[in-house]
Amino acid sequence: MGKIAWGITGAGHFLRESLEIYRAIAPGRADLFVSQAGIEVLKMYSLAVPDGAVCDKSASTTACRAFSSGAYDVFVVAPATSNSVAKFALGISDCMMSTLFAQCGKSRTPIIVLPSDAEESMDSMGATKPVKIYPRFVDLENVEKLKRFDGVSVAFSTAELKEMLAPHLAKRK
Repeated sequence: MGKIAWGITGAGHFLRESLEIYRAIAPGRADLFVSQAGIEVLKMYSLAVPDGAVCDKSASTTACRAFSSGAYDVFVVAPATSNSVAKFALGISDCMMSTLFAQCGKSRTPIIVLPSDAEESMDSMGATKPVKIYPRFVDLENVEKLKRFDGVSVAFSTAELKEMLAPHLAKRK
């Protein structure tokens, strides 16, 4: 039976909460994929890259084979930066995360995305202190585009993310 693939991009908003959810699922039930920016932001937040994570270190990815062969039940991108969401929404696949997103779409693997910039204003915990975030119109527009993709679910909170994950976790018991 397949696993959960979990992608972390370079977003600070929802980062700690997303890692907590991932850690509650892993080990053995989820594989972690971390973008180059994700590695940088984890360090900025004084968080270690979890053991066994596949880290993006090149322009292409060898992980696609596992996605097209049905090794995963669902691909979760949490948190997803506005840059990643824009690439997903526009069909650009030029890095590990956007290539995996595209591959999941092609293989009809369900995708859940937790965008970091999805509301007109948000309170977020920065690396050292709380900050107020005001996403741009284009960021909000890209989230709306993503919501219309077949096979893609967009979560607006970690509570929604957990709800969307529940059916996939139930399959694994």
